[in-house]
Amino acid sequence: MELDRGVLAAAIVVFAALSLLVVLPLAQYVLLALLLGYVLYPLQRRLAPRIGSRIASGSLIVATALVVLIPLGTVITIAARQALQVYRAIRSGNLGVDTVEQFIGEQFGVAVDVSRLLGEFNPNELVNVVEGSGGSALFGGVMKVFGGLSDVALGLTVLLFLTYYLLVDGSASMRWLRGVSPLSDAAWSELVERVDQLVWAVIVGNVAVAVVQGVLTGIGLVVLDFPSAVFWTVVTVVLGLLPLIGAFIVWAPAAAYLLIIGRPVAAVVLFVYGATVVSLSDNYLRPVIGGREAGLNPGLFVLGIAGGLFVFGFLGVFFGPVVLGILKVVVELFARERAPAGPGDGGRRAS
Repeated sequence: MELDRGVLAAAIVVFAALSLLVVLPLAQYVLLALLLGYVLYPLQRRLAPRIGSRIASGSLIVATALVVLIPLGTVITIAARQALQVYRAIRSGNLGVDTVEQFIGEQFGVAVDVSRLLGEFNPNELVNVVEGSGGSALFGGVMKVFGGLSDVALGLTVLLFLTYYLLVDGSASMRWLRGVSPLSDAAWSELVERVDQLVWAVIVGNVAVAVVQGVLTGIGLVVLDFPSAVFWTVVTVVLGLLPLIGAFIVWAPAAAYLLIIGRPVAAVVLFVYGATVVSLSDNYLRPVIGGREAGLNPGLFVLGIAGGLFVFGFLGVFFGPVVLGILKVVVELFARERAPAGPGDGGRRAS
């Protein structure tokens, strides 16, 4: 019997390692499927009794693709068009180092060599690099990141089918995990409940705050008639997902640009608006929504985001804090199980 257990344990280790090697090349798509499956599962559970589990799952995937892809495609189209306008402005010299130097000289009577202050970075030179051989290198880097069109197609196929079967067989998978878990019923139930709260808080804490920041920044840019407002709104949402960056990297330079082109009132309004409304939304919502509901210290929350980016890529924004949070939950449950029994608790510590 002991020999059989040893052989089975060794087989589990070997095949778990092989399974990991199989999954790793598609890790980003697997993680995204887990994320989508988690978000869509409550809706699938409501629809399944009415139209069937498989139809509900397929309908949700199609609806999600339409709801996300159509607006996203529209926004990306507008943003790309406005990004081209920004590029042309830099190329024509209307938005370059010379403009900044001229403005400082006229307004303050001081000659400043901005090119020297910036060192090697120069927007005009950056455009030349993109137009020249650097453009090919940039394109090659992008293709390397995506792994080629065939790899993307394969990954999207895996994403589609894995999300579908996570929705269809989600309950069965959870029952299987419960069956093979050595945890007691009480410990398992608490683990599932706390991980559920943690994951939901991380999703809300990251996406909601980033979208709120982007929308607030976009409103300010549109009201002040800032050029390419949609493009910069999209940039703000993306940067809002990253730790220690946020919307400041957009609205602060935007305010400086308005000042440079001779719109001081608009520049001051945007700066005050960004420093108060936009920044306060980040400083308040991110710890409150993301940290408190998750039961995770805001410092660890930010650490999880930063570390997750290195380990999991962009999806690490979600999964980094989740990993730290699950570790915290498991350690607490382990400590509780090993704690000495108190009087009248039936041999177990009360939770």
